Amino acid sequence: MRRVAVTGIGVVSPLGNSTAELMASLAAARSGIQRLEAEEYRRLANRIAAPANFDPACVADGPKLRMMDRVTQFALAASHQAMAQAGLSGDDFDPSRTGVFLGTGMGGAHTADEGYRTLYGEQSDRIKPFSVLLAMNNAAASWIGLEYGITGPNLTFTTACSSSTVAIGEAAQRIRSGAVDIMIAGGSEASLWLGPMKAWEAMRTVATEDPQDPGASCKPFSRNRSGMVLGEGAAILVLEEWEAAKARQANILAEIVGYGLTTDVAHLTHPSVKGQALAMRLALESAGTDAASVDYINAHGTGTLANDAVETAAIKEVFGQHAMRIPVSSTKSMHGHLLGAAGALEFAIAVLTLQTRTVPPTANLKVADPECDLDYVPNAARDCPSIHTVMSNSFAFGGTNAVLLARRPL
Repeated sequence: MRRVAVTGIGVVSPLGNSTAELMASLAAARSGIQRLEAEEYRRLANRIAAPANFDPACVADGPKLRMMDRVTQFALAASHQAMAQAGLSGDDFDPSRTGVFLGTGMGGAHTADEGYRTLYGEQSDRIKPFSVLLAMNNAAASWIGLEYGITGPNLTFTTACSSSTVAIGEAAQRIRSGAVDIMIAGGSEASLWLGPMKAWEAMRTVATEDPQDPGASCKPFSRNRSGMVLGEGAAILVLEEWEAAKARQANILAEIVGYGLTTDVAHLTHPSVKGQALAMRLALESAGTDAASVDYINAHGTGTLANDAVETAAIKEVFGQHAMRIPVSSTKSMHGHLLGAAGALEFAIAVLTLQTRTVPPTANLKVADPECDLDYVPNAARDCPSIHTVMSNSFAFGGTNAVLLARRPL
């Protein structure tokens, strides 16, 4: 079985539009959660986390941009960063042995929302002529393939909040099997528009605003948590066959060593301890390692009452007494929940902790919950000089649980 190297990471996030900005914000426990000032959003009770200062011109010129929903713009911007860090250009790889696997929950949500508003709100008989091409879930992956002339497998995964974790895990499996040599994998989401946000609000899973500090509205694992804060952005990773990456002297950031994928079949929205625990066990088993080897867990940690308690119980079931010694944090407390792109961003953060040797905190954790009693790295980042192996959890509506395991390159 072939090994899988991570050689490039690119991000567009509420905490910065580069990996350096992202990790600096996390180290400082800086919040990317903000108020919505536009008039049309004032009917919403919740707050959001959106990329600041994102310039679509970094992706393409005007005419080309008109063919791209914001979700595609994010994905292309992050892929440019990742490919540049990996040191790959069109002459460096075989396009037929390269693929693109992306995850998204809602695809071109802005195009769909705008189209419905035009049709029903303005009573128009016409919408944008390219609406289907902008809104389709596979648009972002297709544009990345076009950008780099990639003719290998191109797939889009939609498994709600675990979409991009599944995309990365399945991409790694393709490399291990020998089907491809390079994969561009990750996720993108851009659903912070009135229609989608009202739909989430109706689910009663979004956080109420913190009266003292709106930026502290997401409180994972805290007794006074009230739900999640919606976010958007993208994270893209370049994965390569290990020996080929070494041969071209690429800077290997990490090795993906484990992947677990399960389905709860218990309830469409309520998480299952059994399903989550099995996904973590499968990731450990596929890595050929045990629970005691894990030095950090980036938790799914949405800030909802059910998720945080169930995930805590699942970690305890898998890790036993070691669970009390592992740093576990939810970075959603600062960048919000990126839905289909959440897993890719959080796995990218977990990989980057291997470089910085600093574990990001769970922000806003000031009121302890007796049901959530692990070491959640409360409120301040922590130096972890001996960090070697990291886990990233993604647990989705619909019951799809995906877990990735990475370790420092040896």
